[in-house]
Amino acid sequence: MRDYRGAVLPLAAVALWWGVASTGLSDSKLLVTPEQVWDTAQAYVASGHLWTALGASLARDLAGFAIGASLGLLLGALLGLSRLGERLLGGSFNTFKQVSLFAWIPLISVWFGLGDVAKVVFLSLAALVPVAVNTRDGLRNVPPTLLEVAKVYGYSRWQALWLVRLPAALPSLFTGLYLALIYSWLATIGAEYLLVSGEGIGNTLIDGSEHFRMDQVLFGMLVIGLVGWALNSLARLAEQRLRRLYGNL
Repeated sequence: MRDYRGAVLPLAAVALWWGVASTGLSDSKLLVTPEQVWDTAQAYVASGHLWTALGASLARDLAGFAIGASLGLLLGALLGLSRLGERLLGGSFNTFKQVSLFAWIPLISVWFGLGDVAKVVFLSLAALVPVAVNTRDGLRNVPPTLLEVAKVYGYSRWQALWLVRLPAALPSLFTGLYLALIYSWLATIGAEYLLVSGEGIGNTLIDGSEHFRMDQVLFGMLVIGLVGWALNSLARLAEQRLRRLYGNL
């Protein structure tokens, strides 16, 4: 029963939506019925427009996430493991992370244009900060007692990193990756809105709003939510597999 509790609120919202739309409690043309959204979804799937738009958005998202997360892991490790790195880069990084993500769009658009390259750079910034912060904090906040045990057993620096610091920091590292995955997906839609859209789920929302097609807008919103849920589920599955693999080494 516990596994289905998360579906109660969405199902209740859909039931309320269907009741209001079908009984005529509201005569607004902007209040479409679930049947209209379902018909729009079928049309998008049958025409292939959904897969084209979704493929374009996911390609940008995963490229930006991969670049940003990789750089975030490197930067976080440098800040968390090296006192020199923290002295040289810590202050600048703390200032950098205070700048709103969307404040970078004017600069990115000037440097990289308005196409896919600019979008990927924007998404990389969205993924970099949470990964770097959580990696740094996870490696820096290893309990001193664990490090003392490593010294007692005569571990080398690399053995202490691999067998003590990294396992202790894994929860924080995965938290950063989760946040980066969420932020990069949300930033994908923002980038498609604020930069030249082209193909993508963001373009579906834009076209729907411009033509007052609320069925299309709601369909796009549902797709965005379902993709976010799927990405989060895949990330948790990957975490479980990596934890099991790491435990067997």
